[in-house]
Amino acid sequence: MFATGNAVFSPEDVMVLRDALDEWCLEKRIDIGSTEAQFAATAALGLFKSGHNTSEKLLAALRDGRDQ
Repeated sequence: MFATGNAVFSPEDVMVLRDALDEWCLEKRIDIGSTEAQFAATAALGLFKSGHNTSEKLLAALRDGRDQ
């Protein structure tokens, strides 16, 4: 498991996060290593912790520009 702040992420959680971020970057034509993708990854972590815990929910929230 991975920990950030007070959250612990399982390998499955990381896959959900990565799948949503990969799809978002593909849609936006943004390199996964870019600064914009890093900001999106940070937002995705917050969204995940606030209940967007599937790739579909997380991707929808990222598309809407929600940051938590």
